[in-house]
Amino acid sequence: MQPRLGEYLGGIVRDHGGIPIQIGGVDDHVHLLVTLRQEPALKDVLREIKSGSSGWVHETFPDANDFWWQTGYGAFTVSHSNIDDVKRYIANQAEHHKKMSFQDELRALFRKHGIDFDETYLWE
Repeated sequence: MQPRLGEYLGGIVRDHGGIPIQIGGVDDHVHLLVTLRQEPALKDVLREIKSGSSGWVHETFPDANDFWWQTGYGAFTVSHSNIDDVKRYIANQAEHHKKMSFQDELRALFRKHGIDFDETYLWE
């Protein structure tokens, strides 16, 4: 399902005037490196990505009863000088998460950049 889901997600990004650069993930999360326009708003694009792809997954893969997106999302900007590093990171998700869980990685990212967070709201 993952390669086809990535293609579908890229299609939604393109439908909103964006450019998918790298899409990949593992069983419990997905990363999208994309360029987006200022309009529509990020929250609206992500709502469409999540709702559209969820419907597509359940229609295309009827046995995927346990597929769902969490309520929230994380979004980060990336400088052009770091695009190749982020592309490699996304392409190597499965290998990377053998060493560190997504949850531990997000906590470390927040701490590294001095971002206060409340665990209560991270994993809804």
